Amino acid sequence: MYTQLADWHGPGPWILLVPLVWIAVVVLVITLLRRTLWRRHGCAFGAGTGVWAGSRLGSGAEHPLAVLGRRYAEGDIDAEEYRARRAVLTEPTSDVPRGGGAA
Repeated sequence: MYTQLADWHGPGPWILLVPLVWIAVVVLVITLLRRTLWRRHGCAFGAGTGVWAGSRLGSGAEHPLAVLGRRYAEGDIDAEEYRARRAVLTEPTSDVPRGGGAA
């Protein structure tokens, strides 16, 4: 008896195409998210250090906390001064003007 299954030799090399397409889709989605949403919201990889901090600010300048950390690591400032300056840089800001308010 002759059947068509006897001529079937398996999926061949085309079976590799499906995982490669899915890998390409995942890489594309991650790339698009990194370029749009994550940078817009400040969630870049390595936030505050290295290459991503400068690109997140747009002008190529380092983030103030990164500069402070680098200066502390290099020994330019001591631990007490580092903590004081970090507290100033990370304190929440308010848009309420200081001074007396209208009663």
